[in-house]
Amino acid sequence: MAIIPQMNLFSWTEIEELGDLDRLRLVIEYLPDDKLMRTLEKERKNGRDDYPIRVVWNTILAGVVFEHKSIESLIRELNRNAQLRWLCGIENGKVPPSYVYSRFMKKLIDNEDEIEAIFLTLVEQISEVLPDFGKSLAIDGKAIPSFANRKNKNEKEDGRRDTDADHGVKSYRGKREDGSTWEKIVRWFGYKLHLVVDAVYELPVFFSVTKASVPDINEAHKLLEKMKEKQPALLENAETMAGDKGYDDTKFIANLWDDHGIKPVIDIRNMCGKMGSPHDCWAIMKTSPIIIKEMSIATALSPESSRKWQMADLKKTGIRSKSFALPSSMAFHAKE
Repeated sequence: MAIIPQMNLFSWTEIEELGDLDRLRLVIEYLPDDKLMRTLEKERKNGRDDYPIRVVWNTILAGVVFEHKSIESLIRELNRNAQLRWLCGIENGKVPPSYVYSRFMKKLIDNEDEIEAIFLTLVEQISEVLPDFGKSLAIDGKAIPSFANRKNKNEKEDGRRDTDADHGVKSYRGKREDGSTWEKIVRWFGYKLHLVVDAVYELPVFFSVTKASVPDINEAHKLLEKMKEKQPALLENAETMAGDKGYDDTKFIANLWDDHGIKPVIDIRNMCGKMGSPHDCWAIMKTSPIIIKEMSIATALSPESSRKWQMADLKKTGIRSKSFALPSSMAFHAKE
């Protein structure tokens, strides 16, 4: 059934050397979308078939592969590119108009579960090819701006205005070589993509899309629960999960290690207060052994008692440790 000869799955050089149309051909041929197509065709029943379901779907895939930012941009590309029309199955040069895509997108939203099933099937297939896929995970959020600039006072849905998006803010901080600090604040109106990826192969494992204002850590808890429900084997196979300071959350870290045996490799926030700067203290989570990354050092930690902690393998890091017993059973390990 495939037109293109079988290639090594991860010969990225070969993939990159393919033309745009060949890359689209690979997507159309190997995407497990038959169930979604049958569902949509069944819903259409005996209705008009001027623009077949599979043809419109193929053009949308083309829009994704070629990174078109709008339907209008995609339509212009289809009108000028005869080879693309042929590959998508468009006959007689009859390109679907905008209203066809508007109605089709509504159908896709109604069948969101089927689209998610396609994604999960792809993850399952790649897990079979790569036994170590999913062992090293990473989690993060990405801003997705809306075409709208702000909320419309009229919140009535009419298919033209964005009634779901809201404002999001994300800050980035760091230190320059001269010791001075910097801060970058990003603001946008739209949505946020929350991703769990394989940190080695840089491929997605699970995802969700929320309003821009939803905190990363709030959605992280939900992602973990959904993965437990829909990808239990992959979650069981995972060994580590990396994240930035936004995921330095006691409940989340405990859930990773205690419930799933996943070692959290997460930057710690500066919660030391008078104890010192982030470079002078270690915030240690209670309950179980964890791994915390600070100053590019990943050090195993284990509880000495319910109120004290000891740092394992300190000699390897060259840092001497001092423990402070706290009422919350949490201790800080500071340089001496």
